[in-house]
Amino acid sequence: MTRQPLFTPVLIAGCLIVMVGFAIRASFGVFQIPIAEEFGWPRAEFSLAIAIQNLAWGFGQPLFAAMAEKVGDRKAIVLGALAYAAGLVLSAGATSPIQHQVLEILVGFGIAGTGFGVILAVVGRAASDDNRSMALAVATAAGSAGQVFGAPMAEILLGYMTWQSVFMVFAAMILAVLLTLPMIRSTPPATTAELQESMGHILGRAARDPSYALIFLGFFSCGYQLAFITAHFPAFVTEICAPIAAGGVLASMGVTTTAGLGAVAISLIGLANIAGTIAAGWAGKRYSKKYLLAGIYTGRTLAAAWFILTPMTPTTVLIFSGVMGSLWLATVPLTSGLVAHLYGLRYMGTLYGIVFFSHQLGSFMGVWLGGRLYDVYGSYEAVWWIGVGVGALSAIVHLPIRERRDPVAAPA
Repeated sequence: MTRQPLFTPVLIAGCLIVMVGFAIRASFGVFQIPIAEEFGWPRAEFSLAIAIQNLAWGFGQPLFAAMAEKVGDRKAIVLGALAYAAGLVLSAGATSPIQHQVLEILVGFGIAGTGFGVILAVVGRAASDDNRSMALAVATAAGSAGQVFGAPMAEILLGYMTWQSVFMVFAAMILAVLLTLPMIRSTPPATTAELQESMGHILGRAARDPSYALIFLGFFSCGYQLAFITAHFPAFVTEICAPIAAGGVLASMGVTTTAGLGAVAISLIGLANIAGTIAAGWAGKRYSKKYLLAGIYTGRTLAAAWFILTPMTPTTVLIFSGVMGSLWLATVPLTSGLVAHLYGLRYMGTLYGIVFFSHQLGSFMGVWLGGRLYDVYGSYEAVWWIGVGVGALSAIVHLPIRERRDPVAAPA
C-alpha cells in the first residue's frame, strides 16, 4: 500500500490562508493604544470592538462551515475573504466607537470564513487516516506562523504610516490569499454510513452526548486566555514591564522599548506555538486526546499564575511567552481531532464550528473584561486571575469525556 504524502496542495493552500488571516487577527492588540490616543477613548471602547469581532467569529464559524459542506469550500472562503477585507477598509474610515464595534462584525465573519473552522475541515477531509492528526497540527501551526510576523509587522508599519493605512494594507493581503483557491480540491473520505446521515441527525446525536457538551464547555477557557493575551498583552507589557536594559541582548536586537517588547512577545508566542502544535499533532495520534488537553490547560493555568505573581521584567515576559506559546494553539488539532474521532468527517466543520463558538464566547469575555476591568481598576490583575480559574476548570472538565470511537465515525 502506497503511503500518502503529508504535504498536499490542499494542506499548503490551507496553511497560506490561515497564516495570512491570523497574522492580521493577531495584530489588533497593537492598535489598542494608537487608536485610543488618537480619539481620546477609554481602553474599553476598542476592547469591545475586538471582543465583538471574536463573538462574530464564533457565530460565523458554524455558519461558514455548514456553507462549505453544502455549497463548497471555495465559495465559503471567497465570501469570508471579501467580508474580512470590507471590514478592514470600512474600519479605516471609522471615527466613533460604535462604528468600530459594528464593523468588527464584518471582520469577525471574515475570520470565520478564512479560519480554522473551514480550513481544518478541508484539510481533515483531504488527509489520509495516518496523516490526519499531523495535517491538522500543521495547518494550526500555520496560524501561529502568521502570529509570528503579524504583530511585529503592524508595529513596523505604524512607524511609517497611520493605523488607517495599515488596515488598508491588511485588506489587500487577505484578498491576495484567494490566489491559492485552485489548490483547494478535496473529496470527503466519508464512510457510506456517514453519507447517509443528515446534518440534523448527526447534530442531534452530538447534542445528546455529554462528551460533546464537555468539549464545548472546556474550549471556553482556551478562547478567554488567548483572546485576552492577544488583545491586551502588548499594552500590559508596555505599561507594567520594567525597562529594557541598555546594552542588553534585547537592546542589541533593536528592542529598546516596552512597546516593542509587547509586539515581540506576541511574535514569540506564535513562534513557540509552531513547535507546540506540531508536538500536539504527533502526540494526538499516539495518546489519549482528552488527557493531552487536560495537561495543556493545567500547564497554561500554572504558567499564568506564576506570571502574575512574579514582578514583570523583560526576562519574565520572554519566559512566559515561550511557555504559553508552546501551549497556545496545541488545543486546536486535539479538539478538532477529537470531534472528528467521535462523530466522523462528514460534518466535522459544522460540529467543530459549534464547539468553537464556546471558544469565541470565552474570547469575547476575555477581551471585553480586559478593557472594562482595566478602566475600573487601572489594572489587568483581576481579569488575569479569572483566566487562571477558567483554565483550571477546563483541565477538570476534559477528564470525564468518553473518548470512544463511534461505529459511524471515521477515525481521526
